[in-house]
Amino acid sequence: MTTTPDFAEVLKRTLELPVEEAHKLQRRLDNGTKLAAKIRDDEVRIATTPKQAVLRRDKVTLYRCEPQAKAAVRTPVLVVYGLVGRWTMADLQPDRSLIRNLLAQGLDVYVVDWGNPSRADRWLALDDYVGDYMDACVEHIRAECGVEQVNLLGICEGGVFTQCYAALFGDKVRNLIVTITPTDFHADKQEDRPDRGFINLWARSLEPRDIERLIDGYGYVPGKFMGLVFSMLTPARTLTKYNLDLLEVLDDEDKLRNFLRMEQWLADRPHHPGEAARQFFVDLYRHNDLVEGRFSLCGRKVLLKNIKMPVLNVYALDDHIIPPPCAAALGKLVGTKDYSELPLPGGHVGVFVSGKSQGVVGKRVVEWLKARD
Repeated sequence: MTTTPDFAEVLKRTLELPVEEAHKLQRRLDNGTKLAAKIRDDEVRIATTPKQAVLRRDKVTLYRCEPQAKAAVRTPVLVVYGLVGRWTMADLQPDRSLIRNLLAQGLDVYVVDWGNPSRADRWLALDDYVGDYMDACVEHIRAECGVEQVNLLGICEGGVFTQCYAALFGDKVRNLIVTITPTDFHADKQEDRPDRGFINLWARSLEPRDIERLIDGYGYVPGKFMGLVFSMLTPARTLTKYNLDLLEVLDDEDKLRNFLRMEQWLADRPHHPGEAARQFFVDLYRHNDLVEGRFSLCGRKVLLKNIKMPVLNVYALDDHIIPPPCAAALGKLVGTKDYSELPLPGGHVGVFVSGKSQGVVGKRVVEWLKARD
């Protein structure tokens, strides 16, 4: 026989659970406040891999990272990030760093930093970044290392730079590696998925004059504006990051440091120079000129079929910024038969900073380069 519980007992149980949870939450907040107060700026620094500036040209700096192991590949690697973010994502923290991973396995690693463009750089175009700055970096590496060719490793927009460079200056490139890189900017239409490809849709919805007005007003596309655009791609994630996500790491000092490092990288988003932004959003995102064979740099057509060297294409299967079809399209367009793909689970940034990827990306890249050195 069942008995009806006493009303007072039910009320007590109902009230006790929330109160208990509230106390737990308060304790976590108190602990988190104490932990945050203990953490110093130098404890959450990013891009801490030892390196030396070996070339400066205008606002651009080329760094050579200090070797950490016996050389396993003779040909040096130039890491090229884009202009919409900072290369430091590839060296976020010591145990989650593609740069350190490559160095530990015997690669000679260079990385280019585009600096902080301003209104004075209104007319800098992709022609300047690919045909001038990037070429100057390659020439310096060739001279310093005594090699005829270099390996290129492009990330995101930087992967577009390396594709263009390899198509125009292929005699200087030994191997090409692109990661989370768009090639066919309209291939997101193949999937018709509502959870990714928003940058593609946004760029195609803009009239060219919209971009022109933004650039004319500032002289560049503001870094904070692009940060807002990326935040709007995942609004629920953005809204919960500073309450739910932060609460999860408040009582764990290591996780809290990791959270702060990522926030530091996100906050350090440089401006995108005016003319380069127009080319990127209008010529590439809106008109898809690279795939259509209409894109020109330095007075020459950029034809992907002229990429004759070996190519490794690394992309994320759950990338909401660069949908997989936009990245995988490269395989049908290059002029080499030595083409390989490395599709990985995870999202756009996760390819570089997630714990699972640390033992995969760097190892595969080094193995692939060794076989072609």
